[in-house]
Amino acid sequence: MKLYNTLSHKKEIFKPIKNKRVGVYACGPTVYWHAHIGNLRTYIFSDVLKRILEYNNYKVKYVMNFTDVDDKTIKGTIEKYRENANKKNLRAYTERYIKIFKSDIKKLNIEFPFFIRATDAIQEMKKIIKELLKKHFAYIKDNSVYFDIQKYEQKYNDYGVLAGKDFMRGIKFGKTISEDEYEKENIGDFVLWKKWNKKRDKNIYWDDEILGKGRPGWHIECSAISIKEIGKQFDVHMGGKDLIFPHHTNEIAQSQAFTKKVPFVKYWLHAEHLMVDNEKMSKSKKNLYTLKDIEKKFDALSFRYLCLTSRYNSKLNFTWKSLEASQNALKNLYEKVSDLKTDCSEKIAKNSNNKYKKKFLEFINDDIDTPKALSLIWKMLNNKNISSQEKYRTCLDFDRVLGLSLDKVKKIKIPLKIRELADIREKYRKDKNWQKADEIRKKIEKLGYRIEDTKNGIKIKK
Repeated sequence: MKLYNTLSHKKEIFKPIKNKRVGVYACGPTVYWHAHIGNLRTYIFSDVLKRILEYNNYKVKYVMNFTDVDDKTIKGTIEKYRENANKKNLRAYTERYIKIFKSDIKKLNIEFPFFIRATDAIQEMKKIIKELLKKHFAYIKDNSVYFDIQKYEQKYNDYGVLAGKDFMRGIKFGKTISEDEYEKENIGDFVLWKKWNKKRDKNIYWDDEILGKGRPGWHIECSAISIKEIGKQFDVHMGGKDLIFPHHTNEIAQSQAFTKKVPFVKYWLHAEHLMVDNEKMSKSKKNLYTLKDIEKKFDALSFRYLCLTSRYNSKLNFTWKSLEASQNALKNLYEKVSDLKTDCSEKIAKNSNNKYKKKFLEFINDDIDTPKALSLIWKMLNNKNISSQEKYRTCLDFDRVLGLSLDKVKKIKIPLKIRELADIREKYRKDKNWQKADEIRKKIEKLGYRIEDTKNGIKIKK
């Protein structure tokens, strides 16, 4: 199995730290609004990789965080609760968007990871921050705690390696950045613990005898949660390309300074941007769509299918036309699987087709090549030398990775009236009364069904 590792900037053979056990962490959503389809593309990719690991018989521990405390979630809570904004209200405010997110990914057939809120790991964050202070990798300034990039670089000499840049040249050391988000090239010591400001934060804060009143910065939560739930070193860390710097770069620095384990994570994988009509998504351009927008016109899984047609680390251009094409392709796939299930006897083949399974494994294990894997399933379905039973079993086997809910496709149930009309049509055909037979065919079509004449007899489809 080969994966493109952002850390080494090349494709590598996957070798987990603990034989067949794999620790996987994915950066989750900031729960102040709906996840947009660009976010959802990344979560689909993360889900597919997790499925591929399990398909390769690895036992996977998969963890994802909810960022439920940052500038945006606090701002949203204050806008709703005003002067009464506190930690309890922050939790209530973010819970709404956590529920929406879970509903969205369920519709996309994304298997739930182990979820944990940032606010449920405050103690772990405090522990790391205090240890970094003790080791002099952090310092207190204006009652906030900052990570010292220069101190880290002197020890490890690898800050910015993930981004493939030498950030250390030309930096004015001592410059601090206290916000949760900042420009990609704006380098500086980043905040680990942000001091409480009554006007800005109302009653949302945590107290500590050393750190004082405040709340954690953005970057520290993923280090604390992954170390708590997976370990001081683990195998795979996933996220969108936009997280490479500063988030993941800073995550590596603070984690390695705390644990002394290098590398903190063996394999870093990042999903490329989703474009909309060849433009970046933004609220100002009014092209920032959510799953709710998609569901007004299409099935949610048509978006998953669309994402599978592109490599995760290639840009994908979303258009309503491309989504319509994906929906049509998915409907055709469901129809074929339904036909196969209808054709199958009660005894369905136990094994998938070995020849196609070997090819499928080759594609998905080559840095998650889902476009080739999708193409293969169609090639297999069009192969006349494979039985319906074997095709059906192979489809279900491949869907363990693709996640298109093929196992939920039902047999076609043809109403008695339609079957009776089909029998009458057959009698007319035997009598070579083609006009009457055609009239019956049109009548059947008006009732929502169609007849296909095959060498093995007729097939009735909805």
